[in-house]
Amino acid sequence: MPATKQIAEAAATSAGTAASRTETATAMIIAIAQRHAAGTRLGTKETLRTECGVSVGTFNEALALAQARGYVTMKPGPGGGIFVDEQSAIARLGNAMLALDTAEPSVPDAIRIRDALDPLLIDDAVTSAQPADIAGMRGQLERMRAALDAGEHLEFARANWALHRVIAEASPSQMLRSVYLGVLGLLEDHAVSIAGSADAPLPEYVRSRYDLHVEIVDAIAARDGERARELIALHNLNG
Repeated sequence: MPATKQIAEAAATSAGTAASRTETATAMIIAIAQRHAAGTRLGTKETLRTECGVSVGTFNEALALAQARGYVTMKPGPGGGIFVDEQSAIARLGNAMLALDTAEPSVPDAIRIRDALDPLLIDDAVTSAQPADIAGMRGQLERMRAALDAGEHLEFARANWALHRVIAEASPSQMLRSVYLGVLGLLEDHAVSIAGSADAPLPEYVRSRYDLHVEIVDAIAARDGERARELIALHNLNG
């Protein structure tokens, strides 16, 4: 068995049966990157995805996490592809947060930091989001709606996190994106379930959260900064 797959399987085993395919693929990408020096070209997205043996959607989410954690970077154009990144101060900070041993002291802090950064990212999204970014946001809203209708609590949360990642990626500030995605990664790593049974309808509170996110994306698409800021303040006020 290739060493990369052994590392991925060990990571999945240590995390238990709840380990997600995305986290497993992220561990594989990081393991590949750690075998090479900074600046080494690892290949194209497709060659690396094939090596990881996962779907396009899973790979893209895993690649985003590996990038946020400072292990790889993407370069466009001829000769571009996925490269081993140099560990910046921001990446080291993000990895230090992700390495915390227990959720109790770190998650509340992560939520406070996320809430403080959300208005900055919303402002950037209003001014900088491109049509493809808006389409990506609406795609995650569709995921949230499908999970809502199916009563799939964890899938709803994952789609919600993915929406916030897409909003963050619209920011032109690499530092802001890196810190925010690192904090969001910490929250994702520790959150394994949402209150309620797997087959029960999602509570009305969660339905209201879906509606609020629809309004946020609509405000971003309309370039309505004032409305978007009002909505993100309401979003963070109500958890």
